[in-house]
Amino acid sequence: MDLAATSALLRLLSDPTRVRLLALLEREELTVAELSAVLRLAQPRVSTHLAKLKEADLVRDRRAGVSAYYRFNAELPAREEALLRALKESVDDALLREDDERLPGVLAQRAGAEGWADTVAGDMERHYSPGRTWEALARAMTQLAEIGDVLDIASGDGVLAELLAPQARSIVCIDASERVVGAARTRLKALSNVKVELGDMHALDLGERRFDLVLLMHALTYTDRPAAVLGEAARVLRPGGRLLAATLGRHAHKTAVEPFDHRNLGFEPDELRDSAQAAGLEVIRCARATKERRPPHFEVLTLLARKR
Repeated sequence: MDLAATSALLRLLSDPTRVRLLALLEREELTVAELSAVLRLAQPRVSTHLAKLKEADLVRDRRAGVSAYYRFNAELPAREEALLRALKESVDDALLREDDERLPGVLAQRAGAEGWADTVAGDMERHYSPGRTWEALARAMTQLAEIGDVLDIASGDGVLAELLAPQARSIVCIDASERVVGAARTRLKALSNVKVELGDMHALDLGERRFDLVLLMHALTYTDRPAAVLGEAARVLRPGGRLLAATLGRHAHKTAVEPFDHRNLGFEPDELRDSAQAAGLEVIRCARATKERRPPHFEVLTLLARKR
């Protein structure tokens, strides 16, 4: 942020009511009437402040029937987000605590007036309800798959193997870090069909073992020789076996990935497709799968391929 942008943001936040609004909207999506009830301010005054926050793109809204629901913009540029986070962490005020205490009562009134699903329709994936989590969904969906013998390359501490183990005949996890391998062995020690080994994804030392499914889940950003990794993955697949990979799309945010030890800046879909085909794989699908809501909005590519 330059000086002008920083000054403008600080001027916007110089009004305590706007800070209170942001604090509430970071926690929950709310209507003007609900915000008015929590803040104990007239609705026209709340609407005026919301308009200024929306103009600055700190707040966004959505329509649901006759109501407009406002929420904090979770896709702010990284520097604006850092400034707001610093402000939040440094402020401790009785007014903010009182707002937090009144919020559950207002939400309870909403729940009594309409069903939970009605209040989050069109934006349901962003909202929690008991038992409805991405982990629970993933564990349920994996029961649809029978995946045979699996190799998980750059497997980390084994969280994916733990998820897939009930549906696999066997899983071998490979990682280059001794400490990570140790953590995976601790996590997976109760699973008799899972083994964890130290290894180099550029030169897999697996003897004659072959697999029905090879996973490269965010492994390719940790190599400057992705073609070699794909070649090794293809080599240890059985005929008809599948490769499933997920990796970052090409980006220009080097400083953002440096703390994670990435060796490259992601891939274009055509580049990933060509590399898989060069490894002797038939590409079934290769496309952008998701785009993150938070800056810098990384895109994730998925590749599904089969050994001929």
